[in-house]
Amino acid sequence: MPFVLAVAGKGGTGKTTLAALFVRYLAERPGKAVLAVDADPNSNLHEALGLEVDQTIADLLEETKAVGPLPAGMTRSQYVQYKLQAALVETDRVDLLSMGTPEGPGCYCYPNDLLRGHMAELAKAYDYLVIDNEAGLEHLSRRVAQDIDYMVVTSDATARGIRSAGRVAELVRSLKTKVGRMGLVVTRVRAGDELDVLREEIARTGLEVVGTVPYDEDVVRFDLEGRALAELAPGSPAVQAVYEIARKIGL
Repeated sequence: MPFVLAVAGKGGTGKTTLAALFVRYLAERPGKAVLAVDADPNSNLHEALGLEVDQTIADLLEETKAVGPLPAGMTRSQYVQYKLQAALVETDRVDLLSMGTPEGPGCYCYPNDLLRGHMAELAKAYDYLVIDNEAGLEHLSRRVAQDIDYMVVTSDATARGIRSAGRVAELVRSLKTKVGRMGLVVTRVRAGDELDVLREEIARTGLEVVGTVPYDEDVVRFDLEGRALAELAPGSPAVQAVYEIARKIGL
């Protein structure tokens, strides 16, 4: 089974940037297969990775609900497996699945058992699975995603951000999904003394700070221009910081 790394946090905390740079780090390891899962409809992880998505899992589930007679000789389970494979974006360095946006109530409920089983089977072909989660952890709460080896919770360097990270951590602890380890990454650090100022807020979360990511003008510019973070220079402060965090958590 793959090592499963999940990234969670409220929007605007650099969550998707962090997930994309973790994927980049893992994709640079020779002989390792990496699957990225975009489980946040608002994150656009595919753009950060420089990939195009034609079909999402939400599209797949809508089609599965709407389909009439199945193709001859094909069970519903086989049909879901076929559509899941069609939604997979494959490249030489990393593959991607995008969950997409549900179009109505129950979009993720109807074939969850089938989807969960097929995603678990698909994941066996990879060494690493990186999940960019939405703040509400919808897919984890519905057990669409499998158990997590390491959960990174993100926050920017503000008291409100740390409190939000604490709420995300509490939500993670309340889920049935098993999480092996969990740590906090503080992003967009500027002055260097933010952690001292935020020490009490961080302590209340019960999370260990596993690293910080400095404010990086190159990341801001790449986001502004819509460029893939895979194109960031190796010397980028954000790249170096995330790579160090990846090594620290055992990737």
